[in-house]
Amino acid sequence: MRWAKLGQIYDPREHPLPFGCGAFAQSPQALVFDDFVRIYFSTRSQEPDGQYRSHVAFVDMRKDLSGILAVSKRPVIEQGSLGTFDEHGIFPMNILRHDCLIYGYTTGWSRRVSVPIETAIGLSVSGDGGVTFERRGSGPVLAASLHEPFLVGDGFVRVIDGLFHMWYIFGTTWSRPSMGGAPERVYKIGHATSQDGIAWAKQDGRRIISDRLGPEECQALPSVFDVGERRHMVFCYREQVDFRTHPGRGYRLGHAWSDDFSHWTRDDDALPLQGTPGEWDSDMQCYPHVFACDGATYLLYNGNAFGRFGFGAARLEP
Repeated sequence: MRWAKLGQIYDPREHPLPFGCGAFAQSPQALVFDDFVRIYFSTRSQEPDGQYRSHVAFVDMRKDLSGILAVSKRPVIEQGSLGTFDEHGIFPMNILRHDCLIYGYTTGWSRRVSVPIETAIGLSVSGDGGVTFERRGSGPVLAASLHEPFLVGDGFVRVIDGLFHMWYIFGTTWSRPSMGGAPERVYKIGHATSQDGIAWAKQDGRRIISDRLGPEECQALPSVFDVGERRHMVFCYREQVDFRTHPGRGYRLGHAWSDDFSHWTRDDDALPLQGTPGEWDSDMQCYPHVFACDGATYLLYNGNAFGRFGFGAARLEP
């Protein structure tokens, strides 16, 4: 596949949100309307103690992604209540239309003591065109289980022939790679199905994408799209340790293809999209999302510092 890079299309520093979040626009996810594209993303606010909370906002853009029309005036969903799985933030949020409503599958996270966070996937619904979302309940629809013991998140959902399919990640390991160091995690991509989008059946612990970097490879944010009759997945992957400051160990984009829903052949060389030296994505490419609009296929992704400086796009060439 050949992708023509469109460059950085949204920088939160140049188009700040009006509710005090001036950095980070992580995990861009698109919803196409008749005359614009709404791109949801996770931003951050910083608390007095220095810790962050993640909030979901959006930016409306022209359908060819050539200009910004508006930004959301407030977060699209309220913070989770005390003790819930999404008490401390939502990152990311996957959006799709279903039954005249707009569904939002959230990855809620909450702080822990021995490790930094735990995550699970929740469901929210919008009846006002995607401006605001309401939770279907206080708990998650997909969470830890016997062979997926923690860090369930990054759900990407499609409805195919009346059946809901979700590709998501689950944690396999928390470990301390160095004596006295902070715990680091490993997570892989899995697959689940549902008749109603609420009750999910997953292949508990089955990893559907092979490793390229070895067993400690971390895989994140799958996005599934079709080219002809074949399904393709774009995701990001990194090393378990030293990924925050070492460009060669940070996130980059991966690719796999499938002729069904759950058996995938990894082929990263089919997605030769790399960063541009000296630019916003020079050291990192992460959190991809693919969508179709007016006959074209677009790839949204974050760059350096996990999306601190916004996101860019590429268009699939014929």
